[in-house]
Amino acid sequence: MHMPEYGWPQDAYQEAFTIAAEAHKGQLLPGSDLPYLLHISLVCVEVMAALLNEREHDRDLAVSCALLHDVLEDTKIPRRELKKRFGPDVAKGVQALTKNSSLPRDRRLTDSLRRIRKCPTEVWMVKLADRITNLMPPPPHWDKSKIREYLDEARQIHAALKDASPRLAARLLARIEQYAAYAR
Repeated sequence: MHMPEYGWPQDAYQEAFTIAAEAHKGQLLPGSDLPYLLHISLVCVEVMAALLNEREHDRDLAVSCALLHDVLEDTKIPRRELKKRFGPDVAKGVQALTKNSSLPRDRRLTDSLRRIRKCPTEVWMVKLADRITNLMPPPPHWDKSKIREYLDEARQIHAALKDASPRLAARLLARIEQYAAYAR
């Protein structure tokens, strides 16, 4: 998609946001009554804030992947649809951000990080932003073991992807430090 030098391609982003809204319609944030679209929006806001200071990145790829990052994982929209509407780079990025549910649970993050690292750093940014927004207070039904596991995953994500964005790496590290209080 062509992006004018003076701004963001709002039409393309509105199309991606609309697809995300349709795809996640009726879904709620785990442990709350808030629409899942809030998570998508927060990830996108994190990415866009980083892009304001880190202008070397492909903004279109980063924002499109941020808006669509959970579409393949959580909905019935096929990858070919993303490829047709947003191009092969966005489809590949969203696919890399999608956990492989056919793998054993303990291998999914390693596999996902391996696939993300094969993509442009804009995709890495989305994963950093995703974990930043997910490090909110844990759901009440999580025990300390689950919280520690999630914290360890966040550290693995930071270690693997921190070079993509100084801003997002620093924000994730700060969130990890705050989240550690829940694991005690």
